[in-house]
Amino acid sequence: MKIIYNNILPFKGYIAINICGILFARRECKPLVDWMINHERIHTRQIMELFVVFFYLWYVIEWIIGVIRYRDKKQAYLNISFEREAYKNQFNLDYLKQRKPYSFTNKEKHP
Repeated sequence: MKIIYNNILPFKGYIAINICGILFARRECKPLVDWMINHERIHTRQIMELFVVFFYLWYVIEWIIGVIRYRDKKQAYLNISFEREAYKNQFNLDYLKQRKPYSFTNKEKHP
């Protein structure tokens, strides 16, 4: 995974953002730990499954619905199906070896 450390993306307060399989990370967070990279690799797999455009479209729609539902931006973010899968499995560095396609569709809610 290509990692680009910089001071622009993601915005301050965030560590990393995955854009089309390229990881942009805050310079002050260098180097990223293995589990953070794994979290983003999970997103890369999701992006590939949904042909990039559909991933980002689904992501934004789910977040908007979550903001309306939870009335809380962070709770909305944590309950996006892609984030639920990535957070649940980020510490399992072998997860992608056994992951089934479209695993993000598991309906388990984030605590």
